[in-house]
Amino acid sequence: MARTTPPRPVDPVAVFPELAALARTATRLHPRPGTPSAQDSSIGGPLLWPASEPWPHCHAEDHRFERLPTISLANTRLERRMRAARNSEGRNYTREEKEILDRMQERPATDGPIAMLPVAQLYVRDVPGLRPPEGTDLLQVLWCPYEHDVDGLPQTALFWRSAVAVTDVLVDPPEPAEYEEDLVPEPCTIDPEQVIEYPHSGELEQRVDQWTWAQIPGVDFDDLEEWDSPYSAFCIAPGTKIGGFIKWGMQDPYPDPCPACGTATEPLLTIASREWEYNERHWIPYEDQAAGNSREPAQICISDVNDLIIRVCPTSHEHTHIQMMQ
Repeated sequence: MARTTPPRPVDPVAVFPELAALARTATRLHPRPGTPSAQDSSIGGPLLWPASEPWPHCHAEDHRFERLPTISLANTRLERRMRAARNSEGRNYTREEKEILDRMQERPATDGPIAMLPVAQLYVRDVPGLRPPEGTDLLQVLWCPYEHDVDGLPQTALFWRSAVAVTDVLVDPPEPAEYEEDLVPEPCTIDPEQVIEYPHSGELEQRVDQWTWAQIPGVDFDDLEEWDSPYSAFCIAPGTKIGGFIKWGMQDPYPDPCPACGTATEPLLTIASREWEYNERHWIPYEDQAAGNSREPAQICISDVNDLIIRVCPTSHEHTHIQMMQ
């Protein structure tokens, strides 16, 4: 199903035309629960991974939480579905469900590297705005299913490849023996949609905020610091997306230069804990407003409901990517 984002309730460009030159296109991916295959673009779905290529593992030792016994990924997802059914129907677990839960066997925690989990697979044919290196048409992103002390995020790995070159697909990839459930994405299909965004822009942003609040009756301008910036709420899309701008909140915007060459990095992929906030209905697609769909389709939670942004060097795909939280 195609998703359509409503128009912004306020068009700052109509009042501040200088914003038009700063515009950038972002592609909202609109992940929704589904059963994608390795031949599909997805969030949390199976990867078109060569059988001859080693599967990525996390070798770091700074995992934020203790590695504990857990159940298989399939059982974790089954338990989620049963829990969702119970909650939606306002009932207790059935006898059959309890028996299934009792049969789920924990596996002991292990030492050594942790198999990474697929978090995104994006074919260029499906995602407008995705700019691949020459000779490639597929982006794959995996992460460690644990947050790390160094930045409070799961460590990520990026791979660009040519889909046609993968002739022998790995059908049973390794899975981690233990993990944080919040970092196990539910497989989702995607419905990409392009939207226009405008960046944080200092003095201009403040002028837009003041003008926007002036259109809303009953606002006490002495208490504006208690409100979120309307500029940010109207001009930068939430959710999982390709490109666009970063919705800054934890700190002021900064260039985060490429460690290889010093060039300011740009956002490639934002992986969001939530696709929208309920008080920003202008970002909820029409189709989801009518259906009342969940704003957490992949059922992930990144470091207390934040976003993980992968930033890359615009001069070379070979330079190491940077990840950050907002």
